[in-house]
Amino acid sequence: MTDIHAYFAELEDIPGTRVYTGKRAREGYHLNQFAMSLMKADNRARWKADEAAYLADWHLTDEQRKAVLSRDYNRLLDLGGNIYFLAKMFSTDGLSFVQAVSTMTGMSVEDYQAMMVAGGRSAVGQRSIRANAASGDNKGAN
Repeated sequence: MTDIHAYFAELEDIPGTRVYTGKRAREGYHLNQFAMSLMKADNRARWKADEAAYLADWHLTDEQRKAVLSRDYNRLLDLGGNIYFLAKMFSTDGLSFVQAVSTMTGMSVEDYQAMMVAGGRSAVGQRSIRANAASGDNKGAN
């Protein structure tokens, strides 16, 4: 029988990728509910008027609150955010999906878009964080 903990640990070994597991879903429940609340115009108006006050109504961790306010999308993914729910947040900020995701890669919008049109990022060096570390190659590390 497969050790479920070992199996899920392997999902954390993919460079530059956060697999949305049940654990992440549980950790990010309130964060994702906050993001989904931005689907309503009244909530978007309240959010834009005073972000900190709006967040006070949500049961977020201090880390989640800080990441929301600083628009640290990679950290939000680490803290249980679902990219499709977080899209409500960057849409409210007037960003397209491509604009927001490019900030997560450290690439310009143009470079990110060109990479995706060309087929996405190469899988070379992107298979294992541990293997990259063992070889001295930290390419793709989060």
